[in-house]
Parts: sequence; structure tokens; C-alpha cells
Amino acid sequence: MVALAMFACEGFDKQLQLPWWGLLMACGIALFFTLPIGIIQATTNTQPGLNVITELVIGEALANVAFKTYGYISMSQALYFLVGTLVASSTYFATAWWLLSSIKDICDPLLLPEGSPWTCPGDDVFYNASIIWGVIGPLRMFTKYGIYKEMNWFFLLGFLAPIPGWFLSRKYPNIKWLRLINMPIIIGATSSMPPTKAVNYWAWGAVGIFFNFYIYRKFKAWWARHTYVLSAALDAGVAFLGIVLFFTLQSKNVIGPEWWGLDMDHCPLASCPTAPGIVKKGCPVF
Repeated sequence: MVALAMFACEGFDKQLQLPWWGLLMACGIALFFTLPIGIIQATTNTQPGLNVITELVIGEALANVAFKTYGYISMSQALYFLVGTLVASSTYFATAWWLLSSIKDICDPLLLPEGSPWTCPGDDVFYNASIIWGVIGPLRMFTKYGIYKEMNWFFLLGFLAPIPGWFLSRKYPNIKWLRLINMPIIIGATSSMPPTKAVNYWAWGAVGIFFNFYIYRKFKAWWARHTYVLSAALDAGVAFLGIVLFFTLQSKNVIGPEWWGLDMDHCPLASCPTAPGIVKKGCPVF
């Protein structure tokens, strides 16, 4: 895979703008962080991403996208195993190619019809972050030349954050809940906020509290045997239902019911563009 990546970077150097040493650095970052992040994921079922770290390291136009992909996605795929990655990535590529060639103005919320589901929020965040870190660059944001230089202190705060919980759990061993304080989960839980909305966190929290507090206490044997299976079943059910709804309704331009929670912000002006010169139907013109 490294050889194929090297071929891609050197063979398409004008498009990717990532030199061979940048690829090796990205792979080294992925290799270095696979074990510690794997430990966090194994114990918490949460995988902190390396996207911000890789963006901060390279911060250089199009090379930012390639460097972030090889440094962040390589680590993520290593933890999700190779065979599943090959199947999933091939299916994802074929699906993405089909959608991009069959849906007009996909991923462009300014040109799509009102209420269209094809706004690509996750890909939009990935792309916008690459532009911000690549075009503007970390030098103009997080150094003495930028306005966000104080945010670098959060690297130190993140490093020190687990220490108080560890110290208190050792000092008061009889207080069992102190051992359950996990700062990677508490801090990292907000990493999905763009593009996730508040309603998603409410749903996740309600399901998590019900199964990991009530069911865990009342039916511990059932919880130990079926909770992770149920979690996978819920994820798979949403994916399969999405496929069924697309082929039976959306692909035939049949508008489905207005489900509660789809209008998550309940603010009609939230989707209005803020950049000057861009006009969207239903939005005020300043």
C-alpha cells in the first residue's frame, strides 16, 4: 500500500503536490498513533481522529488533503482491519462515483432544491477544513501572526487533563465512579459536532444512558451478551433502511414523510449564506 501511495504521489505530483518524504511522514504519524489510539478505542469504543494534527503539521494547499488522508485515514483503516477496508472503500468509491455522475449539483447546498438530502455534510466539513488549513495555513492562525495562537495551550491542557481524574481515583479508591472519568471521551465527544447537530447528541445520550445505566444495572447478563450486537444491528438497520428508502422513494422523486427531527435547527435562516454576493431563495439580502 505504501508503494502504491508512493506511485500515486510521484506519478501525479502536480495534482497531489505531496512529495515522497511527506508521504513517509504521514505514514509514520499513522503508525505512531495506531497503538495509543487503538487502546483508547478498545476501552471506550471511541476513536480520536488525527485530522487536526496532520493538518497542523503540513498546512500546505493541496498537499494538505493528501497528507491528511494518508496520515489520518491510514491509522483509522488500520484499526478497522484491511479486508473490511478494501470491501468498504471499493463499495464507497463505486457509490460515490455513481452519485456524483447521476445527481445534479450534489454537495452544493446553494444550488440543490430546498430540502434536498444530498448536501454531503461530512464531506463538506472534511473539504472545508482542508481549505482552511491549506489555503490560510496554520502560520496565519495559530502562531504569533494569527489571532488563535492562544489555542495552542489546549494541547498542553489535553495532555494534563487525565491527571486529576487519575489522582482522585488513587486518593479515594472507595469512590468507584471516579475511575470511570475518561477525559478522551469527554473531550473527544465534541469532535463530531461539525456536521452533527444537537438532536443527534440527544438521541445518542438517551440510548446510551438507557442501555449502559438502566439495562446494565437491571439485566447485566443480557447487557454483557447482547449490547454490542444490538449496537451493530442499529447501525446496520439505519444503513439498510437508507438504501431501501433511496431505491423505493428518493430515486423515483417520491417525497417521503416529514419525520420529526429532520428540521433540526428550527431556524429557517440558518442555511442562508453569509458571504457577500451570494443570494439564496428565501434569505434576506443585505
